[in-house]
Amino acid sequence: MTYNSASLTSDFFEALYQQNSDPWQFETSEYEAQKYLATLAALPHPLYQSGFEIGGSIGILTEKLADRCQSLLSVDVSTIAQSQAIKRCHRLTNIDFQMMSVPQEFPDKSFDLIVLSEVGYYWCREDLEKAQNLMLDQLKPQGHLLLVHWIVDARVLPLTGHQVHDTFLELVPTRLKQLKSLSTTEYRLDLFEKI
Repeated sequence: MTYNSASLTSDFFEALYQQNSDPWQFETSEYEAQKYLATLAALPHPLYQSGFEIGGSIGILTEKLADRCQSLLSVDVSTIAQSQAIKRCHRLTNIDFQMMSVPQEFPDKSFDLIVLSEVGYYWCREDLEKAQNLMLDQLKPQGHLLLVHWIVDARVLPLTGHQVHDTFLELVPTRLKQLKSLSTTEYRLDLFEKI
C-alpha cells in the first residue's frame, strides 16, 4: 500500500539535517554498522572501475564504498549532508561529490556498480520507475546493482522497502539477474546483475 503519492523533496531532507546533523544515527547505530558490513560483503568484486552511490548522505557508506571503487560518484539532494560527507572523505581522491536529484537529474556516464541504499522509498512510484530505467541504461552489461532498504512500515514514505525491491524483481530475468537476496527483520538486500 502506498501512503504518500509524491516523492519527498530536497527541502524535506535539508530541514532534517538542519535539526540533526545525523538524523538516522548513521555514525552510531549498531543496525547501520551491521547493514554496512552486509552491504559490502554482498559485492562480488573486490574492486569496481566506476561506482555510483545515490543518496550518499553524510558519507559513512561512501567512505567504505570508496575502498571498493577506482572511482566513485556520490550524489545527494542535501547540501548540509553532502558538506559533512566531503569533510569525512577529504583524504580520498577517488570520490566525486555532486548535488543531484535523481531521477530528475542523472549522470551521463556508465557504471559497473550502482548502489541504492535507503533511498528508493522516498520516491513516488513514477519517479522510482524513471530512476530504475536510468540506472539500467547507465549500468554496464554484467554491472551490479545493489539495493538495500529498511522494510519496517513507515506511513510518511511514498513506498515501502519491499515495493522498491519488488519493482526491480519484475525485471528478472529479462533485464536483470538476481545474484543475492537477504532479508532481516529490519532491512532487505538484493544484488542484481545487468543482462
